[in-house]
Amino acid sequence: MKFESLLERYHFEKYILEICIATMEQGGVTSKLDTHQFLSLIDAWAIPKYPDKTVILPPHADLHDALLSFVARNEKYLRYADCWLGTWIEPETHNCYLDVVSLCFCLDDAVQKAQALSLSAQRKIVAVYDFKRGEAIYL
Repeated sequence: MKFESLLERYHFEKYILEICIATMEQGGVTSKLDTHQFLSLIDAWAIPKYPDKTVILPPHADLHDALLSFVARNEKYLRYADCWLGTWIEPETHNCYLDVVSLCFCLDDAVQKAQALSLSAQRKIVAVYDFKRGEAIYL
């Protein structure tokens, strides 16, 4: 990422740190790169928009450095109006997923889109995330 000022760099670093903390405390978070807005509890489901860009980190990986790298590689996509930066720690494996996600406002649509993307991507989508209930819905 290119920064216009030291203050801009500070705000970005603070944002990345907040994502790390929220991910570790809450098991995942979804936020908007350009505004640093964190998505609240809404009636929506997140799906990976570009499953082949997903990064899956093993437990104890350096989340901070991985996020910096992920954002640098996917900045163009993360700035699209319908894209969010998503993190999720899978409860069984404790692997951390870094994704460019989009939102669906109907569970059936989210499941259908995720299943269709799974067929065309190199990686199978294992779940959609229910924001209102704060839980993954496994496919």
